[in-house]
Amino acid sequence: MKIFKSFIVLSGLLLLANASFAQEYSAKNEGWYVELEKAYAEAEKTGKPILANFTGSDWCGWCKRLDKSVFHQPGFEKWADDTVVLLELDFPRRFKIPKDISDQNRGLQQAFGVRGYPTIWVFDLDKDDAGKFQIKALGKTGYTKTLGEFQDTVAQFIANRT
Repeated sequence: MKIFKSFIVLSGLLLLANASFAQEYSAKNEGWYVELEKAYAEAEKTGKPILANFTGSDWCGWCKRLDKSVFHQPGFEKWADDTVVLLELDFPRRFKIPKDISDQNRGLQQAFGVRGYPTIWVFDLDKDDAGKFQIKALGKTGYTKTLGEFQDTVAQFIANRT
């Protein structure tokens, strides 16, 4: 009986630890969502498409270069605020992300057919009557050398939006 009580207490502590870890997890860069549901809500509210960054933030050299050459350039934050809803879909190797986020990221990786990093998809999202997401892909890109080139590419995707 004592072992059973200890197991229950330990299980409860592990659940609390997992819940607090999940609540503390956030994107590497400020202003990015990590949960599709939250990005969807913001996209619905603002009418903007979602820009999803499939990245290996802690191991992918090209992802780190993109982060530096585009996402940390002056003007990116304002442009993004005006144009898209940012969603980070990370596939790290040196740290763990919450299982629900990891599962979500893998599902989106499969849905979009992502095979390499970085991959940037711009898309619109809807929900059907059953509550399942319906994706309308607008376009994809990978590593881009400059913020201007990145903005031009994404602008072309958005211009083709119907």
